[in-house]
Amino acid sequence: MAVLDELSGFEFEDVMEDVFRNLGYENVRQAARTADEGRDVVMEEVVDGTRRAVVVECKHTETVGRPVVQKLHSAIATFEFDGPKRGVVVTTGRFTGPAKEYAERLRERDDPYPIELLDGEDLREIADEIGLDLYNGRIEILCEETLRPHDPTAGIDAPVREAFRDVENIGAAEVPSPRSRVTFRPVVAITADTDAVFETSVGVIHRIDDRTRFVVHAERERPRVADEEVATLVAENRHATVDVGSERFGEAFDDVEKRRFGRTQTGYKEWAVERLREYHTTTVTYTGDNNVTYDRACEPNRSDVSVQSIEPVYLPEVRQTTELLEYSYPYEYYAAGPSRVAVEDGIHRCVHCETSGADGTYTFCPNCGAIACESHIRAERLEGEPVCTGCAVTERFALKRKHFYDEENLEAFREEYAAMSLREKATENRALLGVAAALVLVALFAVTVAVV
Repeated sequence: MAVLDELSGFEFEDVMEDVFRNLGYENVRQAARTADEGRDVVMEEVVDGTRRAVVVECKHTETVGRPVVQKLHSAIATFEFDGPKRGVVVTTGRFTGPAKEYAERLRERDDPYPIELLDGEDLREIADEIGLDLYNGRIEILCEETLRPHDPTAGIDAPVREAFRDVENIGAAEVPSPRSRVTFRPVVAITADTDAVFETSVGVIHRIDDRTRFVVHAERERPRVADEEVATLVAENRHATVDVGSERFGEAFDDVEKRRFGRTQTGYKEWAVERLREYHTTTVTYTGDNNVTYDRACEPNRSDVSVQSIEPVYLPEVRQTTELLEYSYPYEYYAAGPSRVAVEDGIHRCVHCETSGADGTYTFCPNCGAIACESHIRAERLEGEPVCTGCAVTERFALKRKHFYDEENLEAFREEYAAMSLREKATENRALLGVAAALVLVALFAVTVAVV
């Protein structure tokens, strides 16, 4: 069994927990490692609509005799479960003749607690079925499923064109097709139960009974928990996946990249157990029998955390870049068909300042291609169309700054301004004209009062 033979008994139990989970058993968990009652792993299966408990004894030894099988039979009988029960003894070695005979007699007499025996040869066959690497005893991740990188009912460009609808002064037909790149990033959806009781001489002082579901970015060696939006995106679309190796992705996107999972499935399970132990660790203050107050750190044991499922899937990260004159606008998001979570939104962002967000007002400048906020957009004096402050040529007329597309427009207005009457020139600065009018009225009022 290669390196499996070098595992400790506890390590072998960890491997078997992963094996049974990958075989489709439910609620797979390890029994407490103290005061071993003849059961190392407990789990459940559904057969013909009936849920049945399965109690597993793991023996990392060369031979397993009849006493081990008998002990498990007794443990099954005392295991609390509302329904039928059976047992499994699994070993990296072999079973003795009496052990096999005992298990066979249980089956022949239709014993209510039958026991299945799995030896080293059986493990080799199971390994081929689920992708167990017998050289390191760890479950490798075999995943070819991805969430959809785009909505099959709409074009690849649909998210970008939708974003540009919020930008004023540019129509959908004026937006060129963006360059699109998709990176299939590995994630794992983990479900785990934590069940721990902490007692002292005064009784139970703390209890944990929690089911945790979270999504983990699994690309790097160090996993990272995804934020709530990404976790929801994965959870709500996990049922609608496609083959990540589909050739049509290469036809739809300009660039396609698939990243590798950073760890084995076993590695993510171990990481999740340690993370949940840390998450649930707390200090509890209680009063002892002597009326003295104590503080106790309550940290769950590894056996208190049971990983129920580890579901790998690829999460597409799409980056689309739109070129408009002098500027490039990136729009990056995690995709799941028509649903998405934005990673970078360069469309709802002013190129001249830090203003960003879909709630703002942005206007396209046809002179340079800039998308600008209200503070950095003006009306071009001759054309009456928007121009951004970044590219506009400016000059003061009637003490007011005017904005022009270029020097040619500025020169044209100079000539026009020179030919204006004083009244027309004054209207180029309506604010100043208003102040002047107000001053005249005040003066007239003062003269009237003086005369009276």
